Amino acid sequence: MPAESDPAGPIQVFLVDDHRVVRSGVSAYLAQVEDIEVIGEAGDGRQALDRIAALEPGGNLPDVVLMDLMMPVLDGITATRQVRSRWPAIEVVALTSFAEEDMVRGALEAGAAGYLLKDADADQVAGAIRAAVAGQMHLDPGVARLLADSLRAPRRPADGLTPREREVLTLVAGGASNRQIAETLVVSERTARTHVSAILAKLGLVSRTQAALWAVREGLAPGPADRS
Repeated sequence: MPAESDPAGPIQVFLVDDHRVVRSGVSAYLAQVEDIEVIGEAGDGRQALDRIAALEPGGNLPDVVLMDLMMPVLDGITATRQVRSRWPAIEVVALTSFAEEDMVRGALEAGAAGYLLKDADADQVAGAIRAAVAGQMHLDPGVARLLADSLRAPRRPADGLTPREREVLTLVAGGASNRQIAETLVVSERTARTHVSAILAKLGLVSRTQAALWAVREGLAPGPADRS
């Protein structure tokens, strides 16, 4: 069913991928979608940031960036983090060939509003773009299963954590950055970062998001419902 026309105009999309043929293919498909318009493209994360910045004076920023993750010069996860920091109104959807858990977690932690694989159907790409603009998250089904499986992973004992590491883990679960952890514990940011790295290594985890979920599951930190 075709999308209803939007009086505000089509969703403006910016493509980022280091393969020209991928950009051409996605652009050609989206050109046929009535409610989506491609307004620019770039071959790496740094070029994307520069070209999006050049659009800003004219008030023509994209609504959504379709972001590859493995690129030269500046990778997609770092670029996603910078886009979301500089232009919070711009949503980012990862479009990549990789479904490894650490990359999925990294992209979502950086602020991506969706994660698609490059073998996704064209309709899925358009759906993910629309979902991002609507404030929803669209995940490739295989990626969603990967995240669900990680939550069911065998429990790891917390006995190996020091009292300070448990304290840091609680702060991580509460969403604190390394700087906020350092300020709370009156230590250097480098020390806070070292504690976080040690926690991940001891628990066999790869991201802060995993550590936060683990802490909630183990009862070391309150879940979202408990905080309300």
